[in-house]
This record gives sequence, C-alpha cells and structure tokens, in this order.
Amino acid sequence: MLRVNERGVRGMNKLIWQQNFMESRADLNAWNIRHGNDLLDNDGQPICPGWGNGEQQFYTGHASNLFIDESGLNLCARRETVEADGRSFAYTSARLDTKDHFSFCYGKIVIRAKLPVGQGLWPAIWLLPQQQVYGSWPASGEIDIMEAKGRLPQQVSGTLHYGKDMESKSTDEFSYKFENSTISEFHDYALEWDAGSIRWLVDGHCFAERSLEPGIMPFDEPFYLVLNLAVGGWYDQVAVDEAALPGVMTVSGIWLYQ
Repeated sequence: MLRVNERGVRGMNKLIWQQNFMESRADLNAWNIRHGNDLLDNDGQPICPGWGNGEQQFYTGHASNLFIDESGLNLCARRETVEADGRSFAYTSARLDTKDHFSFCYGKIVIRAKLPVGQGLWPAIWLLPQQQVYGSWPASGEIDIMEAKGRLPQQVSGTLHYGKDMESKSTDEFSYKFENSTISEFHDYALEWDAGSIRWLVDGHCFAERSLEPGIMPFDEPFYLVLNLAVGGWYDQVAVDEAALPGVMTVSGIWLYQ
C-alpha cells in the first residue's frame, strides 16, 4: 500500500501520486470496487442499509455501471432492478475507493470530473480514515472534497464531519456556485490540507477554508479516497427523477501534490 504521510507540507507542488484515466492503459489496480447496499463494519459485516444514508441504489462492478473509455473513468447510475439479500433495489450504480491501496495525510489533491444532472442523483468525491484511530464515525472524521445535488446543477459543496459520537457530531459545510457553467462540464475539484487548515477549491478558486482545532478535529491521520454516485438518500431528500437516468459521473484524472 502506498501511504503518504508528510507532516507540515509546504508548497504542495511535487507530484506524489496520479491516476490518468484517459490513458490507453488505465486500470483500477489501486481501487476497491464496492458492491451492495449495506454499510459494513471493519470486519466486512453489514451494519446499516442504504450505506447509512438512505441510498436506494445497489452498487455493482458491472461494465454497465463502471467502465473506462476515452473520457475517463465512468460511474453510471441506471434504472435496473436487482434482487439481493431478500430485498429489491430499483437502481444500480458504482462506488470505489483506495482503502489499503493508497492513503495520505496532508497535501493537495485535484480531481477532474464532470457530474450528472437530475433530481435524486448524488455524486461525491470524499475521504475516509485509513485507520479509525479516534474511534468509529464520526470520531475519526470524514472529509468531503465535493458532493452535489443533481437537481442543483450550478452548485457543489465541501464538508467536514467530526465529533466524539453521533450526539455531539459537527458538520461544517461550504457551498460553491458556478456563474457561467454547471456540474455537467469538466471542473477541477481540489482540496488543500495541512496541519493548520483545510481549503476547498474549484478550478483553482478557493471558496472555503476551515481552521483545524487540535484535540477536537481528527484530521491528522492518513485518509483514503472514495468516488461514488448514489441514487436517492438523505442528502437531498427528494424523489428520484427516473427521466434523468442513466446518469454518469466521469473522472478524467486525479493528482496528489505535496
């Protein structure tokens, strides 16, 4: 596993890791492809349906849901019935992550992506702790680099989740609105992270910064990357517009600098 852990990073201009999905030999060797509808514990046992968020899709690794073409890596949400675990699911989609393959603490990560438009679609690019040093979620934290509500094509958000338990959970969310574009076009979504703060950027523009509070905020350990396209869920709490399906989230490249 490549584990990058440079404390007190300065400059953030040295390329440490990249994934160019537009290359002819692009592959998913650094990624875990997730399946199903259940949030799992550290032992791989299901603990909560809907991935803990009320999501309606069943994740698969099928070529109809996850594929690489000339545009990049594609995560495709579809209207497709799946019977599994005694339940019926109306949608399929894709989720993948770099847990146990690649994680980092501090640096600048840039993800170039375009996102689907449509009510009920929930694309996200985010980070979770490689080791739950401070305890189970939200104690060890979550960093959302970008997530979007498909019905709001001119807006994305970045968020921090943390707190010692669910009762004391804190959520710091920051929104960015496009003036002359939408999420359906390629944009660079970036996060700059050092020991003192986290900054969110779109196309090089910093739209939010949050100072990190030692002893309160758990963002001093390696995190791994997650890409997913959910259908439904509590984030937007709206009905799914099936006319928007299939919806595709495309990632052309990822770059980590320190």
